[in-house]
Amino acid sequence: MAEVKKVLVPDIGSFEDIPVIEIMVKPGDNVQAEDPLIVLESDKATVEVPSPYSGTIREIILQIGAKVSKDSEILTMEVISVAKDEEKTPESQPSGSPSEPQPVQTGMAKLNQPEATPVVKSASTTAAKPVAPPSLLPKLDQEVGQHGKIIPHASPSVRRFSRELGVDLNRVVGTGPKLRILKEDVQAFVKQVLAGEHSTGSSLNLLPWPHVDFAKFGPIELKSLSRIRQISGANLHRNWAMIPHVTQFDEADITDLEALRKTHNETRKNDGTKLTILAFLIKAVTAALKKFPEFNASLDNSTAESQLIIKHYYHLGFAVDTPNGLVVPVIRDADQKGVISIAKELARLSSLAREGKLMPNDMQGASFTISSLGGIGGTGFTPIINAPEVAILGISRASLQPVYQNEKFVPRLMLPLSLSYDHRVVDGAAAARFTAHLASILTDMRLALF
Repeated sequence: MAEVKKVLVPDIGSFEDIPVIEIMVKPGDNVQAEDPLIVLESDKATVEVPSPYSGTIREIILQIGAKVSKDSEILTMEVISVAKDEEKTPESQPSGSPSEPQPVQTGMAKLNQPEATPVVKSASTTAAKPVAPPSLLPKLDQEVGQHGKIIPHASPSVRRFSRELGVDLNRVVGTGPKLRILKEDVQAFVKQVLAGEHSTGSSLNLLPWPHVDFAKFGPIELKSLSRIRQISGANLHRNWAMIPHVTQFDEADITDLEALRKTHNETRKNDGTKLTILAFLIKAVTAALKKFPEFNASLDNSTAESQLIIKHYYHLGFAVDTPNGLVVPVIRDADQKGVISIAKELARLSSLAREGKLMPNDMQGASFTISSLGGIGGTGFTPIINAPEVAILGISRASLQPVYQNEKFVPRLMLPLSLSYDHRVVDGAAAARFTAHLASILTDMRLALF
């Protein structure tokens, strides 16, 4: 006979008020034990809460964005059959209370219990201490395992599936939300290995990465990477390996532009809008993209014959350095905005980025990206292209340099430009013309009007 039961949030360690970022079921859905119900995310990890029973979802009690702790109500469900692990608890059931119900050990519990747990003995111990029973969920601060190894982002059922197939999840690229590894990703990886598309080592046949015990040389400290750095790191690695980068270096004379900027900020300092060089750069780059549309494009390799997708919109991304890593908000329709409007939008998005309040759509849809290190320093660098874009502009710190004009040297404020481009789409001559045209616009912003 069917029974309606409430499903509660299991033990999530010492964490409280963890936000719900995804609800993976809806009323009427039939689920099996260990199927994911919701996804929780702290500032250090993302975990799925599995179903302890098999049955039909009756009512969803919480909503996306709700904050939960241990024993918070998730939903009610009509239980068809109790999970097998609930019926088999002889090892975890205390001998003195055989009738006392035990918590269901789902796949999330197994994630905390490795197949082979090494026992570390100290000089003063003669026997291993008993291992504490695992909780229903992995601790939300266990994003980095022993020896600083990053734990792949996957559900317990996917981890179990990968172990059965002998697949190292560290080599699988996830396609789920926030790059979570799905069962289909593991299956696709196995197919690629069988087809010879993956070698047992690096696809470039490089020597394996050295594993060094740094502790034997001196004191060390393990520091986990933020979620943003983990995700961006994987993207940057892919972009650098798959895109043939070439970087064109140039300089722009911004002496008059800087004088204009300072004059404006001094005369309009009470209206709350501060012009930056980046605001002028976005306007100038937009004008250059209109003249050289192949830089405002993406390469489509999905068909037998590659095609270039020319974009007739101008959404410019700009890199923002935050405590958790680099993020790239997007100024939309930059061609339809004036410099002051762009400056206001830059200030708004930069503030949201540093506060960690950017929405996903604030970072989507860019057709070209600018990475500015001018406020820090440097004379040039090679920015990595943000796929699927085909170019990215790097800006370093401007400096006064002697420039020969009218048969004499005069001090001019020169801005270093570093344009990385996809050599499959853009050749060197086009890149040189692009930076030369951009430099001329920055020297005389009136050219951005044409």
